[in-house]
Amino acid sequence: MNFDLTPEQQLVRDTVREFAESRIAPVAAELDREHRFPYDLVSELAELGLMGMTVPEEYGGAGADTLSYALAVEELTRIDSSVAITVAAHHSLGTLPIFYFGNEEQKREWLPRLASGEALAAFGLTEPGAGSDAGATRTTAELRDGQWVVNGSKIFITNAGTEITACVIITARTGEGEISNLIVPNGTPGYEISAPMEKMGWHASDTRELSFRDCALPEGNLLGPRGQGFNQFLQILDGGRISVAAMAVGLARGAYELALAYAREREQFGRPIARFQAVQFRLADMATEIEAARNLVYKAAWVKDQGRPFGKEAAIAKLYSGEMSNRVVNWALQVHGGYGYMDEFAISRLYRDQKILEIGEGTNEVQRMVIARHLGLGTGTSGASPSSGRKG
Repeated sequence: MNFDLTPEQQLVRDTVREFAESRIAPVAAELDREHRFPYDLVSELAELGLMGMTVPEEYGGAGADTLSYALAVEELTRIDSSVAITVAAHHSLGTLPIFYFGNEEQKREWLPRLASGEALAAFGLTEPGAGSDAGATRTTAELRDGQWVVNGSKIFITNAGTEITACVIITARTGEGEISNLIVPNGTPGYEISAPMEKMGWHASDTRELSFRDCALPEGNLLGPRGQGFNQFLQILDGGRISVAAMAVGLARGAYELALAYAREREQFGRPIARFQAVQFRLADMATEIEAARNLVYKAAWVKDQGRPFGKEAAIAKLYSGEMSNRVVNWALQVHGGYGYMDEFAISRLYRDQKILEIGEGTNEVQRMVIARHLGLGTGTSGASPSSGRKG
C-alpha cells in the first residue's frame, strides 16, 4: 500500500495551493463581504485547466484522475469555499452528467465550452418540496410534437444564474413513475432565474431558484435514455460527495492553520496560549481528525479511479469529513476567543461556510441511510432512495 502522491498529483496540489494563496486569499474577504461572484478567478482557474479536470482531453478537459481533482478542491477550500464550490458544482454536477450520459452529439456540443471553463453549467435537482427525497420531484416534462414542455421549479441551484452560465441539467417526471434528465440552455423561453439567494455562507457563490413555465426544449435535449434520470442522479451524487468531502477537509485545514497561527501569537497570562495544555490538546485533536478524514476522502477517490463501486466509500467520507469540519471550525473559532467572532478575522467566514457541508450532496442523516443500505440494512424510507439537499 503506497500513500505517496504521484508526481502529477503533487504538481496539481502545489499549483492549486500557490494559486489559492497568491490569487484567492487576498480577495476572499472582499468577495464575501460584497457577495460578488469571482468572474476573474474563474477565468484564471479555467486557464489552469481546473474547470473540467476529469473530462478527457478530447472534449477539452484535463484528463486528470479523481484524486487529483479532490486535491484541487481541498486546496481551494482551504482558502475560500465560494470559489471551491463554484468549481466543484460546475465540474461534478453540471459537466460530468453530460460526459457520463450524453450522446456523442451532446458531448461535442457542450463539453468543449464547459470543460475548458469558457462557460458554466448547473444541476437542478432540489425542489421546494423535494430535498432529501429527491425522487419526489414535481417538475414535469411532457413530450409534445417533438418537444419536451417543462413545468415546475428548482431551488438552491449553484451556478445557474451567472453571466457565463450556459445551461442547467434538470430532473423531471417524463411519465408515470418515470424520471429523466434534460439539458436546458440558459435563455430558453419559459425558463426564469431568480435573483441571487441570500445565504448564511458561500456569499461569493451563485445560488438561484429556477422556474419553468411551458419551457419547450428539443427532443434531443434528453440526457441518456428516457426514464433513467433517477439512477443517473444517484450516480452523479456519489461522485459529488467526494468533492464535498474534499471541501470539508480543506475547510478544516484552513481553520486549523488559522487557529495554530493565532495560538502561537496570542499571549495571555504572560505566554502564548499555544503553550497551555488545553489549547495544545485541542489542536492535536484537530490535526488527528483532519488526517483521518483526508484518508477517507483519498480512498474514496482512489476506489472511483479504479473503476470499482464507490458509493459506500463516498458516503462514509462525506459523513465523517462533514461532521469533522463542524468540530474543527468550532474549536478553531474558540481558540480565537472574541476575535473569532469578528468578521475581520477569516475564521468567522470559515465558520459560516462550514454548515452547508453537512447538508449539500445529502445531509448527514442521508449519508447514514446510504451507508446502512450498503451494509444491507435497508433504507428505512419505505423504498425511497435518499439523495440531496443543496448544490443541485
